[in-house]
Amino acid sequence: MKPSLGASALQAVWPLAASILIGLIMFKLIGPWSGGFASKVMLVAGINIVLAVSLTIVNGFTGQFSMGHAGFMAVGGYAAAMIVYYGSMRLWGSADFAGGVLSNAGDQVSFTGPFIGKGDWLFIVACLVGGVFAAIAGYIVGLPSLRLRGDYLAIVTLGFGEIVRVLLQGTPDQIQPWKAATAKDVPLYKLPLMLGGPKGFNLLPIYTTLFWVYLAVGLTLILVYRLKASSSGRAFLSIREDEVAAQAMGVDITRYKVRAFVLSSFIAGVAGALYGLDIGAISATELGFQKSFDIIIMVVLGGMGSISGATLAAIILTILPELLRDPPPVWPAGAFVLLVMVIVQAVRKRWNIKSLVVMAIVTAVLEAARQYCVSKGINIAEYRLVIYALMLILMMILRPEGLFGVNEIWDYLGLRSKKLAKRVRRSQKGAAA
Repeated sequence: MKPSLGASALQAVWPLAASILIGLIMFKLIGPWSGGFASKVMLVAGINIVLAVSLTIVNGFTGQFSMGHAGFMAVGGYAAAMIVYYGSMRLWGSADFAGGVLSNAGDQVSFTGPFIGKGDWLFIVACLVGGVFAAIAGYIVGLPSLRLRGDYLAIVTLGFGEIVRVLLQGTPDQIQPWKAATAKDVPLYKLPLMLGGPKGFNLLPIYTTLFWVYLAVGLTLILVYRLKASSSGRAFLSIREDEVAAQAMGVDITRYKVRAFVLSSFIAGVAGALYGLDIGAISATELGFQKSFDIIIMVVLGGMGSISGATLAAIILTILPELLRDPPPVWPAGAFVLLVMVIVQAVRKRWNIKSLVVMAIVTAVLEAARQYCVSKGINIAEYRLVIYALMLILMMILRPEGLFGVNEIWDYLGLRSKKLAKRVRRSQKGAAA
């Protein structure tokens, strides 16, 4: 039986509408209410969510180990920055901001521009083209190398990321904004190579706002969730569990690995575009293997294959270093986590007293340590990276499989099992009728 046309259209349109609504709420309500610094942290957290969820497709779904994700981010970011920067010069004779309300990161009250400006359309095209360039790079890297597994694939992808970084640092200087008129005299094939070299690609117009970031977050989450539940997603998961068995069942191992790699690279390229046009500058130095490791940590901490886990880990690992600059009391956060654990265990009707006791002890120890440092006049912010690393170690010791393992948060709440039970009852009633 096929669903009706109306149901199919609604199922196809509502994710876009929901993502737009989320982006508007973040941009118009939550961002201005929270203030400038908190708004910037939320923007960075959104970009990290897109990166972590995209890497989950490769490292989580197919069980591969890619260490060059920042390279695809750099490809997409530089491509988008080049299109917006030089495209503005050639189209309008200036590299200045030409966006509308949705791309205005400054004072929204006094801004008199249109809701969507001409620069916004160039920005959207640049993000998509940046994703396509990153996907092409993913295909070029993935097709010959994804026959490898484990450490061998990690070395290949790490090498790719370093190659991208070195090549971008060797590009010629960019055309400065005050020389925008000369951009029309430069051949088109030379402009994409003028990316600033070791100094980075600077003085870019800023278009990335909370709206565009959380629109990308919503679309990414829905796309990857639907991918996981599709036939391709089941093929990815079968490869992760046992490649030999999957191949014996007719799964084309190489084709599905390359497909996962290309899609993951495309999303990383879009995230790179948002990153590059956020602060008005992008540097290959900041997108080396250290950035790839940061994304891998988010995926591992969230759980290999868990979309909701990668999302939550990206939020935690973005906010945590900033909180450690001036650590607030630990007990409110610990009490909240403890309450969530109690609710989840009550819903599942599976009590684990040991985990609750451990969480309570960890909260008490951290709060006691914070109060001791305050009483002795110790500046905790000076040791924040050490504390950050110790907290990561502690989280992995207590939960080595990650926050949600290979499952999603709704699996722990029993929502999926209840939904499946309702479908079974409906099918039984239909068969009886």
